[in-house]
Amino acid sequence: MPPKRHLTARRVRLGAELRKLREATGMKAREAAALLGADAVQMSQIESGVAGVSPERVRRLAAHYACADEALIEALMAMASDRTRGWWEEYRGVLPPVNLDLAETEHHATFLREVAITYVPGLFQTPDYARALFGYMRPELPESELIPRVEHRLRRRTVIEGDNPTSYTAVVHEFALRIRVADRNVSRTQLLAVLEQSEHDHITMRVIPTDQDGFGGAGASMMYLGGPVPRLDTGLREGATGTAFIDAEPQLNTLRTLFHKVEKATLDPAASRDFVHRLSKEL
Repeated sequence: MPPKRHLTARRVRLGAELRKLREATGMKAREAAALLGADAVQMSQIESGVAGVSPERVRRLAAHYACADEALIEALMAMASDRTRGWWEEYRGVLPPVNLDLAETEHHATFLREVAITYVPGLFQTPDYARALFGYMRPELPESELIPRVEHRLRRRTVIEGDNPTSYTAVVHEFALRIRVADRNVSRTQLLAVLEQSEHDHITMRVIPTDQDGFGGAGASMMYLGGPVPRLDTGLREGATGTAFIDAEPQLNTLRTLFHKVEKATLDPAASRDFVHRLSKEL
C-alpha cells in the first residue's frame, strides 16, 4: 500500500500500537516485514503512520506477534479500515496539525474526561470567549489566522452535540469560571453556556471551589479520551513545549489515577450547577 500524503493521529496511533506489539516479541522490523513480503523501509512507514496497512495485514501481524487480545485486534483492524475524512480536514494547512489531531481523536473517542484549572474547557467555550483567548496570543494573530482558530474550537463541540453525542465529564476549577478573559458580559454569557451544556444527560460538569481543602492539583489540567479498548485510550496535556498526546500505558494509568483524585475534590453535579448559577448572578 503506497505511503499516505498526510499523517493523521489515527494512523500514527495504529502504527505505534503495531510497533509495540512487535517490540514485545523481540522481533526486528525486517523480520516482521518479511512476514508480509515487504522490506524494513515499508515496515517503518507502517509503524510511523506514513503508510497505511490493510486490516488483513493487521490480523496477520497480530497472529505472528502472538497477540491473543481479540478485542484489541478488532479495534486495530477497524482503525486500519477507517477512511473517515472529517470536518477537521478543512483546516489542514490552515491550523497546526495538533488542532486536527485533537478533533480527530475526539471524534473517535468513546468517552471524554477533562480537568480545566485555568480556562473554561474548549468544548464549552462561546465564540467571544474563544476569540478573547486566541486574541491574547503574542505575537498577535491576524484575522486570517484568528478566525479559523475560533471556528475550529466551536466545531469541536459536535462531539457533545447532535443525535449521538459522546459522554463527557468536565472538572472545572472555580478560578477558570471567575477569570474574565474579556469583559463582564462575555463572562456571564460563558457561565450561562456552561450551565446549559451541563443540563444534558451525557454531560457531567463538576466544580472545584477555591476554598476546597487538600487540593494540590493546580497543575492537573488534562484531557482523557477513551478508546474502543482501554489500551487505545489517549491522554492529552499541554506544557511549555506544546501539546503532548500520551499513549504509553504507564502514563495513561497515571492520568486515570490523577483524574479520579481530582474528581474527589469536586462538588457533586447538582451543587456544581448551583455554584455556576450563583457566579453568573454576581456578574
